[in-house]
Amino acid sequence: MARPSLHPALVLAILAILALGCIALFMTINVRGAWDFVLGFRGRKVWGMVLVGHAIAVSTVLFQTITSNRILTPALMGFDSLYQLIQTTLVFFLGGLAFATIDPQVRFLVDAGAMVLLSTLLFRWLFSGGRSLYLLVLAGIVFGVLFRSLANLMQRLINPNDFVILQDAMFASFNAIEPTLLVVASVVIAAASALLLPLLSRLDVLALGREPAISLGVDHKRTVGMVLVVIAVMVSVSTALVGPVLFFGLLVANLAYLIMPTYRHAYILPAAVLLGIIALVGGQTVLEHVFGFNTALAIIIEFAGGLVFLFLLLRGAAR
Repeated sequence: MARPSLHPALVLAILAILALGCIALFMTINVRGAWDFVLGFRGRKVWGMVLVGHAIAVSTVLFQTITSNRILTPALMGFDSLYQLIQTTLVFFLGGLAFATIDPQVRFLVDAGAMVLLSTLLFRWLFSGGRSLYLLVLAGIVFGVLFRSLANLMQRLINPNDFVILQDAMFASFNAIEPTLLVVASVVIAAASALLLPLLSRLDVLALGREPAISLGVDHKRTVGMVLVVIAVMVSVSTALVGPVLFFGLLVANLAYLIMPTYRHAYILPAAVLLGIIALVGGQTVLEHVFGFNTALAIIIEFAGGLVFLFLLLRGAAR
């Protein structure tokens, strides 16, 4: 007998309640002093976590849709490696103290601009010659290895004091995000998300694969190109805003596939976003009020995401 399943809208409602509960708990737990200061300070953190949770969750689901593979993430395109290379290059040539005093807005524009430029060049190379999408993924992996190797080389040459400053920039952090950057990132991510609205039905068809999508009337090349642009913008902005989070998207995307009783992107995408908000805000609450900042949220998320990645690989091998 088939197991009864909840309606997708009801699942989304439950996730929304949980996400709002995590936000309310984070904003109010152990509040001491002036409420206006505490709510403003914590509100900026929540704002950043919502933006990153939205961008990484959506970009990962989209990337897995166009590649028809649930163990791939946009991190394979080398965004995180390029981010590390940029930070390492700045510290190598400017020094740790000068790096620490760079205007956050300038760093944000440099990081996001470089990642968008790289992805644009890769996409133009892909579509100019009618090459396979998997060749693009392979090129991203190769560039990622190159960027990581160059970054490691320069890290071995800088002095230990500069390396300590550099290490702080290598992990995702939600504690000191500039309000101006939050506004800019919100506008960019909202614009990228708006481009997806007319594509939702076509995304459901793209999930079937290239040949079935083409046979059902989807302009595969044009649609995939638009989706790749959205992915590049979202990943670049979120990485430049807080730093790289490698396996976070893999974690929330596969949880969304697991709990949603449908494969329609109109439900999968918001479910992944809500799960991302729950993971980030709930994890930050536990980190601050249970562990007392004794570890970094990014480390916990990467550990959980890495376990999910290994589980997916082992399950695929078993099949």
